[in-house]
Amino acid sequence: MKLYLFYCSNSVDCEELHQCCSRLKEDDIKLIDLPCSGKVTIPYLMKAFETGADGVLILTCKVGDCHYLEGNLRAGKRAEMVGSLLEEIGLGNERISLIHWTDEGIEQAYREIEKFREKIKSHSANKVAGSPN
Repeated sequence: MKLYLFYCSNSVDCEELHQCCSRLKEDDIKLIDLPCSGKVTIPYLMKAFETGADGVLILTCKVGDCHYLEGNLRAGKRAEMVGSLLEEIGLGNERISLIHWTDEGIEQAYREIEKFREKIKSHSANKVAGSPN
């Protein structure tokens, strides 16, 4: 499985995130750091899918704690728009998700990434099982 994880470098320690993702051994996770999650654009997100991503996550700063005021809100709106596009083309809107950083830190992020991976795997398995072969 190939996942892209866009994250706010003002909120997340890069080294800690790399260690977290290394625990997900069987998956290819591409980490893309941004000065703010609000810098992620619809073309960036769609390009991830065009290059083979099974799923895309956006890890933002805490709600109400954005260094750039509303970056995490903009990221959320863009993720919703991409989800709508994915739904429209038949891939399903569950292939993109947003994770807000919390006081629980990297362990909470790890649990959210795991939950997302399972959802993608389940969705992929259902698509294969339901395909007319």
